[in-house]
Amino acid sequence: MTPQQYVQNKAVASGSSFYYAFLFLPAPRRAAITAFYAFCREVDDVVDEVSDAGVARTKLAWWQAEVAKAFAGQASHPVMQALMPHTAAYGIEQRQLQAVIEGCQMDLEQTRYLDFAGLARYCHLVAGVVGEVSARIFGQTEAATTEYAHKLGLAFQLTNIIRDVGEDAMMGRIYLPVNELQQFDVKAHEILKRQYSDRFTALMRFQAERAHRLYDEALALLPAADRRAQKPGLMMASIYRTLLREIERDNFQVLHQRIRLTPLRKFWLAWKVQALGRM
Repeated sequence: MTPQQYVQNKAVASGSSFYYAFLFLPAPRRAAITAFYAFCREVDDVVDEVSDAGVARTKLAWWQAEVAKAFAGQASHPVMQALMPHTAAYGIEQRQLQAVIEGCQMDLEQTRYLDFAGLARYCHLVAGVVGEVSARIFGQTEAATTEYAHKLGLAFQLTNIIRDVGEDAMMGRIYLPVNELQQFDVKAHEILKRQYSDRFTALMRFQAERAHRLYDEALALLPAADRRAQKPGLMMASIYRTLLREIERDNFQVLHQRIRLTPLRKFWLAWKVQALGRM
């Protein structure tokens, strides 16, 4: 299997909303974003699939070394072999890949966040930096597009957190800020035991309203000159925001299930942005 086949298989197997946005890119950009996305999946899977925290730390340390070696011309993993030919063309830097790994390391060290500022720092590493790299691959020409990408990545990650409250609780993680749980009188043990209440619903509505504000702020930041090039990000925004609205319509029943959009619906939402320019 070639490195290119490896990253393609990784992207398809994930079933992620990101994959549907990649389909409409020209081949060179699609190859670059597929390799980058496969890298993100590899390091994220270390945290999600390795039950022993010590083993996970060792694997992430291996990835840190692999990234450094790859930028020194010695890539050994197929993901890095697929990604490295694109780094110069799209301005992908070692510090960005190391930041994504650092964010994954935070998952091993921290299962609670005292406030939104702390959570936003984590989101920046695992999603904002991903948005930054993606925007460059898509064809960024304006510096202001980086701020748009950071804010959109934050909105995406908050949507993920809202969707995954129940799954995260099963792993002992609560990403909702502690001071906001206190604000709505929701106890950590209620979430860990996946117990619904009107207080929990109010807390989740507060989270969703913030995510919606961030989507609006991100879209307002996107320079008109880059709007066409950044269509893949807009496709993902359409898919993620539709998912968020589905969760709201289901009254935040996220503790016992993972609410999803069908692949056909994701493709339709992506196509609408590509063909009609509408979200």
